[in-house]
Amino acid sequence: MNKLKKICYSFGAIGTALSYQAFSTYIIFFYVDTLRLRANLAAIAMLIYGLWNAVNDPLAGFISDSTRTKLGRRIPYILYGLIPFGIIYYFIWSPPAAIIDRGGLFWYFLIFICLFDTLYTVVVLNWASLFPEMYRNLSERAQVNSYRQTFGMLGLVIGIALPPLIYPSIGWAGMGAIFGAIIIIAYMVALLGSKENKKYMRTQPLPPIKAIKSTFSNLAFVAFVTSNLFIQYAFTLVLAIIPFYAKYVLEASPAQTSLILLSTFLIAIPMMFVWRRLSAKYGAKHCYMASIAVFLLMLIPFFFISDNIWAIIVAGLLGTGLSGIILLSDVLISDVIDYDETKTGRRREGIYFGVNAFVCRFAIAMEAMSIGMIFTRAGYNPIIFTQSGNFITGLKVLIAGLPVLALCAAFIIMIYYPLGNNLNSSQ
Repeated sequence: MNKLKKICYSFGAIGTALSYQAFSTYIIFFYVDTLRLRANLAAIAMLIYGLWNAVNDPLAGFISDSTRTKLGRRIPYILYGLIPFGIIYYFIWSPPAAIIDRGGLFWYFLIFICLFDTLYTVVVLNWASLFPEMYRNLSERAQVNSYRQTFGMLGLVIGIALPPLIYPSIGWAGMGAIFGAIIIIAYMVALLGSKENKKYMRTQPLPPIKAIKSTFSNLAFVAFVTSNLFIQYAFTLVLAIIPFYAKYVLEASPAQTSLILLSTFLIAIPMMFVWRRLSAKYGAKHCYMASIAVFLLMLIPFFFISDNIWAIIVAGLLGTGLSGIILLSDVLISDVIDYDETKTGRRREGIYFGVNAFVCRFAIAMEAMSIGMIFTRAGYNPIIFTQSGNFITGLKVLIAGLPVLALCAAFIIMIYYPLGNNLNSSQ
């Protein structure tokens, strides 16, 4: 496959990162702080959303692995799902005034975040499943992953750092429309570089129950996915709390909040190439663990920061760890899928990405319960600007306390991951 097609396929990472990270970072802030949905109701909705994830991710993975069409197993879901995905993304950020005025905001929030997740799963799971299937050559896999993660970082910048500059001028609905359009375009471009190997459709899939059991009997996958659960919990919790932390602890303006977030990714992008070189020398597993440790250590200063300049500096240092986690997680799970093929004789990317998503979506439920409990007990009041000391302490626990504990658990679990000792060797 030529370089242009590799770049086109990788372009889908913009839609993947933008859609999910903007959602994770701002959806609670938007509905709770802007629209005044009660924090406990938002937590209940996010908990239900997490449970829905537990159903639809492995189901979508199994269906994808079992699909047999002229277009392939994965491509039809991307092709027919990308436009509805972009449209639903707009509606998440634009609840009608009549819904808000009549007390229906909770139900609107719940329905549309579940619709968002359904379409996100259908499109993104199938796009991601093409990566280990299309690129079996290990040097190509490393090359394409660098393209994917560079575009992914661009999507993170757009989805996390730019909203504070966008929604004050054009509103949340305007932001949703722009982001929805970018999502659609990103996956249209990705389809131009997507191709399936028809030989994998000739192999009969495992029955559903056996497929799930076989997945969880892979000890390398169990270690990876459990560690990834704690990483995702830490990451989503930090992203969700940063807008509150910037507003109430740092008293930052929207532009300053954007700079704090932007600094993380300005450092993360060049550091990705550093991690790639280090992993070639020291192994993907060890560098993945090192990046977890760096991310963990750089969160601790948020207990003490009260100045925007220091917040920008420390957030930039966070990017050094974040880039390694993002780059190497795909390498490790690709090794897991290759190893599974040696055991089952089948390519089962869909079920592995689906079950990985299923497990990691519990991070959202954990995040929702953490935020709901601390916001309620600390006396959060969205009507006032100056919050209580208890609430400020609660924000610091949410951004630096609980994530640090979760990352410690992730680091310890990865000790038992048996594969991925070299970036350029699959086992």
